[in-house]
Amino acid sequence: MAGQVPTLDIRRLESDGALFVEQLGAAYAEFGFCGIRGHGIPDTVISNCYQVIKSFFALPLADKQRYHQPGLGGARGYTGFGIETARDSRHPDLKEFWHVGPEAGPTPPHPSLYPNCWPVEVPGFRAASLALYKALRQLGERVLQALALYLGEDQNYFADKICYGNSILRPIHYPPVSGSSGGSIRSGRHEDINLITLLVGASEPGLEILRADGSWLPVTTDGDAIVVNIGDMLQRLSNNVLPSTTHRVINPDGEAAQHSRYSIPFFLHPNPDFVISTLPCCVSVERPDRYPDSICANEYLLQRLAEIGLLK
Repeated sequence: MAGQVPTLDIRRLESDGALFVEQLGAAYAEFGFCGIRGHGIPDTVISNCYQVIKSFFALPLADKQRYHQPGLGGARGYTGFGIETARDSRHPDLKEFWHVGPEAGPTPPHPSLYPNCWPVEVPGFRAASLALYKALRQLGERVLQALALYLGEDQNYFADKICYGNSILRPIHYPPVSGSSGGSIRSGRHEDINLITLLVGASEPGLEILRADGSWLPVTTDGDAIVVNIGDMLQRLSNNVLPSTTHRVINPDGEAAQHSRYSIPFFLHPNPDFVISTLPCCVSVERPDRYPDSICANEYLLQRLAEIGLLK
């Protein structure tokens, strides 16, 4: 991986767990980001999802707009250009995206678990999206096992807290950038809302993280590595032991500006009714509780969606 953000092999969680947990925690404590390889997700699962999302985003706008779901805060289906705006920014992001949530069935365990919708114009969209959704969720569970150990909790601490989480697969299309972007960039500086984010598609330049000294560090992956970063919910739960790092996707220069960029993040969320309350093991005299007021995960999510323009 370019820059200084490390890449670790998650297979070592089974073969040399203590060292892997130590190194993973150190990577997050410094960067909030880490590359994960050895995850076992087949290339075909990733490439099949890329194929269908590229086909969808190539559709005429009127066809895509049919899948916008009013009143859901972008929770499912299509969200077009000029909607999402990073918190404290006056310029909307230069992107469009689609949201896939869990297949909750006819009686979902929480009212925020809306049904998915699927574009009839793209055969195989549902199967390809759900296959990658399942694979990234399983990888996310393994990362959370390691992070639970790093925090001093049982390895399975998160298991019953994410079993019906409102996690989201978000295929994103960043279109070619013209010289008249009006101050917007592909994704303005922000922090993620959820527990952890797993990003497929960081091999292309553009993703940058904000360092403590105010500089921006480019992050790209080599091979099959998937970038995994900490979200605000886990930062809050861990009392900033695991920091949620500001990041952005900048506009490319030169020839690259004439081409689209695609990426597929997976936002792993806790159960909507999970109460985010600072873990006692993360509070000490040296580290007083920064978040003395607990908050329900779904309430926190709705607050943040309103801040970025997805929930009116």
